[in-house]
Amino acid sequence: MRRKVFLLMVLAFAVVLAAGCQRGGEAGGGEGPIKIGAIFDLTGPTSDVGTPYADGIKGYVEWVNSKGGIEGRQIELLSSDYGYKVDVAEQLYSQFVQQGIVAFQGWGTGDTEALRSRIAADQIPFMSASYSHVLGNPKEAPYNFLVGTSYSHQAVIALRWIMDDWKAKGMDGMPKVAILHHDSPFGRSPVNDAIEFGKQNGIEITAIPLPKATDYTAELTQVQDFGAQYIIMHTVSSQAAIVAKNIRDQGLKDKFTVINLNWASDELFIQLAGDAAEGVYMVQPFTPPSSPVPGHEPMKEYLQGKGSSLDEKGLHFAQGWVTMEIMAEAIRKVIKEGKPVTGPNIKAALETFKDFDTQGLTYPITFTPESHWGNKGTHIYVVENGQMKRITQDYILATYP
Repeated sequence: MRRKVFLLMVLAFAVVLAAGCQRGGEAGGGEGPIKIGAIFDLTGPTSDVGTPYADGIKGYVEWVNSKGGIEGRQIELLSSDYGYKVDVAEQLYSQFVQQGIVAFQGWGTGDTEALRSRIAADQIPFMSASYSHVLGNPKEAPYNFLVGTSYSHQAVIALRWIMDDWKAKGMDGMPKVAILHHDSPFGRSPVNDAIEFGKQNGIEITAIPLPKATDYTAELTQVQDFGAQYIIMHTVSSQAAIVAKNIRDQGLKDKFTVINLNWASDELFIQLAGDAAEGVYMVQPFTPPSSPVPGHEPMKEYLQGKGSSLDEKGLHFAQGWVTMEIMAEAIRKVIKEGKPVTGPNIKAALETFKDFDTQGLTYPITFTPESHWGNKGTHIYVVENGQMKRITQDYILATYP
């Protein structure tokens, strides 16, 4: 009986040890493929931008594998459509962890926030297309890394540009600003930080949520009653396009200066808004194809071989590509240092990035153990003749929060 109990204890210990070895993707050691998990919205409410972003991630993986992989090792991308459903995202994450992934590519704010504590416990480095500010704080999200400028930093950059524009127009005092935002955790994410920055700089700000609707006349009336000269739109392209059309149709284009944050700053907004998009300013962390940079060249080469083009795929393809590229470069550093490819080692490698050059695709990326806000600068664009035209020579940096 004692022997049986002893054997059971040994077996239990072995199971626990094996489970521990899987934490952080210990299965990524050795010489085999490097497994990375990913969830995409290909059929849900954000699939219009989720699909090109997913294509960018998958495109980078296929491209780098065709070049010999990462230091001779192929990336094995385990991915699935989750339809923008948080419960499905959680199920897929668990499935991919069991299959031995060493890193993960997510998508939305809801699923990224929901998985935050789990990825920390599992020690899985995680990037996504959610730039909620809290995700860049290692004290709150130790395994999350932001490649895009956080929503709070984007709002501050917009306000800094507004202050400069107001002065350039020779106006006294400070302007009033209305933030029209998506009525969701994503939309509310930067509001408090923007209001606090406004208080510190004498800018009066009102925040107005945008419900699901086909007309935002009532919200624009609130903006006029408040006396705002500037509107910041932190929402998705479809809603922003409706607002832009309402402004045009009500003859208000000369009354407000509109500046969109990143998820309303793309080719889709221009397509949906038509001529109402003309003159709208944009805070966009990722360089669009309309402003060619060296970092676009590998994408163009890859897409040409697929019978497509970067102009066709758009900036969200580039956004997905560069996000995957940065994760891959951290893995490359781990391998070059002769270390096993594990979650903790990838995290440590990312935290050594100092002004990592994305060849113009983003502001240089810096991560440290104290800050996972890798990107604190953006350019400003304006819609001109149906194209995003860059108007800033240098990046505008967020100095708060």
